[in-house]
Order: sequence, then C-alpha cells, then structure tokens
Amino acid sequence: MATDRHWLSIAEAARLIERRELSPLDLVDACLERVEALDGRLNAFITVLADEARVAARQAADEIANGGYSGPLHGIPVALKDIFYVAGAPMTAASRIFGDAISEEDSEVTRRLRAAGAIVLGTLNLHEIALGATGINLYTGPARNPWNTDYITGGSSSGAGAAVAAGLCFAGMGTDTGGSIRIPAALCGLAGIKPTFGRVSRRGLLPLSWSLDHAGPLTRSVEDAAIVLRAIAGHDPGDPASDRSSVPDYGATLGDGVRGLRIGVPDRYFGDGADAEVEAAFREALRRLEGLGAELSEFSPPHADEMPGAIAAIMLPEAFTFHRSAMQERPEEIGEDVRYRLELGAAYPAAEYIQALRFREMLVEAWREDVFGGIDLVATATTMVAARPIDGSDLSTTFSLIRNTNPFNLLGTPAISVPCGFTGAGLPIGLQLAGRWFDEATVLRAAHAYENATDWHSRRPPL
Repeated sequence: MATDRHWLSIAEAARLIERRELSPLDLVDACLERVEALDGRLNAFITVLADEARVAARQAADEIANGGYSGPLHGIPVALKDIFYVAGAPMTAASRIFGDAISEEDSEVTRRLRAAGAIVLGTLNLHEIALGATGINLYTGPARNPWNTDYITGGSSSGAGAAVAAGLCFAGMGTDTGGSIRIPAALCGLAGIKPTFGRVSRRGLLPLSWSLDHAGPLTRSVEDAAIVLRAIAGHDPGDPASDRSSVPDYGATLGDGVRGLRIGVPDRYFGDGADAEVEAAFREALRRLEGLGAELSEFSPPHADEMPGAIAAIMLPEAFTFHRSAMQERPEEIGEDVRYRLELGAAYPAAEYIQALRFREMLVEAWREDVFGGIDLVATATTMVAARPIDGSDLSTTFSLIRNTNPFNLLGTPAISVPCGFTGAGLPIGLQLAGRWFDEATVLRAAHAYENATDWHSRRPPL
C-alpha cells in the first residue's frame, strides 16, 4: 500500500485509519511527496502548508490512538481554493490585487473541515478572483490538466481539479458561481457537486456574486463527495443566505440505486452544438442509467434561451461591485480577461440587473412546477466540449464550458458532475445530474449508481 496511498478513496483511507492500519501522517507525507514531485508541472497549489499539515497529522494520530476517532474525515488531507480564508495562509484569489496578507481566521468551510478532523495541506490555484471558466491565469500561471498538461483543467476551481485528479490531496474545496466546481470535475475526471444555494456557508469566502456563489467539494468518487458535503453543510448564522434545513446522512441512501427515478433529458438548448464525442458519451450514459432502472423522458426546459443573459446580468454587476475599488484605483493589476468582464459588469443598467433578479424568481417557479413537478433529476453533459489546449482557449471555449452548468446556478438547485467517458485523445468527459432544491441525497444516489456501473472514475492520469 505504501506506493499507492495517495490513490485511496476517502472512504477506504478512513476505514484503515479507524482500524489504526494507516496513520494520518503517512497520508499527509504521501500527498506532500506527490506535491513535491508533480506540482512543478501541474501548478495546482498556491500555498503549501507542509509543516502545519504534519503537526495536524500527528495531533490527529494521537487523538485516534486515545480513542478520539471523530469520523471519516479524521486525518484526511484536503486543500481549498485560494478564496477560502485559511488561518495562517495568505488569501490571494490568484490575483495581484490582494497581495500576501496572512488570514487570521478560517472560513466557515475551513473550520468545519478541521472540526471533522481533516488536515489542510494548503490553498489551490484558480482563475483570477474566480471570474473565468478556463483556469488560465497570467499572474499565477494556469493549473494544468493531469491527463495532458498542455490542456486546461477548466475553472474557476482549476487547482482543485488538478490536485485531486493527480492524487495531491483527497478532496479539493471549490466554489461554483456558473459551473466552477463541475467544469474542472468534468475536464479532470472527478466527482464535483454544487449543492443547493444556501446549503453550505460562504462566510469567510471571497465573494464573486452574492446571488449565485455556491461552495462544494471535488473528489475522486461520489461517496467521497457525500462524506465531505455532510461535514461542511448546514446552517450558519454568519451567512445571510444560509438555509436552516436539516442536513441528511447522505450515505444512508447512497446505495439505493436509480430504479424508478424519473430522469428528464432537455430536448433543446443544453445539447445544442456539443462536440460529437461528448454527445456520444452522454447518450451512452443515458442508456446505462436506463439499463439500471431509471425512467427517461424528454422535456422542454422553460425559458432556456433567456438564462445566459440573466446570469450575466446578475453575476457581472455583483462582481464589479465587490471589486470596484481595485478597478478604480489599480485596474492594471487585474488580468486582461477578468478586467474585461468586470468592465462589462460596470456597464449594466440597474434596471437590467433588477429585471434579471425578477426573472430568476419566475424561472425558479417555472422549473419547480413544470420540470421538477414531474421528474426527479435532469441529465445533461456537464460541458459541451472536453478540455482544450491552454494556448488555444478563448471566449468561445468559455461559452462551451458554462452553457450547461450555469442554469443550475441561476436556479440554485444541486448538481453534480461525474466521469462518463473519454475522448479519443484520452481526455475526460462529464455527466451532469441536477435535482430538486435541497435534495442532494437523490443527486448523489443516482450519481453513485452510475459510477458503480462504470469504471471511468477509477482511471488515473498518465503522470
């Protein structure tokens, strides 16, 4: 096991740790060895907290030895996108505008991870200030896809995608405002879940869009995503958008399968213009789900063509509002692509922003009644394309990456990406499943059933 500890799932490692057959320090050292060996090529981390992680691992080992095992994250190495505050580390948002001031407090997500016993290895690269879908960043450099380091990971949680896929950590915490967990999950061959809006606290997380920001994990299996999500979910009075709904034990229904579940497949918009290999993999995934007992039906997504304009009219003005001082005082320190998007945000009339918020309310009710009134889940390809070369990615790449994901940010419903195939060039393809508000359990259950019926998630990049 010494040679492959970094490829264990969280669930597997937890069982070994609980039986004292594996030490948290062994896991931390295995991950740090991978970081040392590979991160020069992948550029996944911004800050590595090696000494702090080893201290925490020794403490976890002592707690477990004294009968204080606290659950499946105890002693598990994780890392967080560098817009979560991590006490003792700088929060840079992968941007010049934030400098290297050390965070004095943890974000609520960081705090909950530590409370569950997780070991924080460090902070992860991203598309600058989380405003981009490719992960290309001229300041920190792009995180590189472990399946082909000349290709993008997707963003904005780019470092999380690279780090988890390459075995540098067991889970990467990401954020998702228009697809930024699910896109790197799809392009890097991972499970990545965006929970319901309000399910996970954003306190201590650098905002991009108050109305659309979500936080969630990227992992190498759906079971691992369920473990992490349960640890971080739940009401936080420090986040005004935090919901008071109780958090279920996601593991309790994970093995219930998909038999009898009604899965809707959009008959327009979501598949329009998808690459042939992506479309073929998606159709094969639908056949597999149907073979497992799911009931498939097509539906017409309400107001689909209006959704991209609405999400832009909310996200971009809110992003500009938060970063207004930097845009006014030192815009030259912001990357050109991000600065362009912030300038667009500044130009939106207030009436258009308010109209988009009102449209969102109407859209939610339309989907609640006309879509989720008759089905349990929606299935789409996660992205319209697989990973593209870093040097060749442009605005059209961004649109192809976010088209299928950002509707579920606007709706606020839970959505997961899981691997559903590979291109002929060996690049991962993702299947997206979205469910009703606060029904992450069904989303995870269906994704787990599909994952167990295939072997896509068990393949490893050729590093």
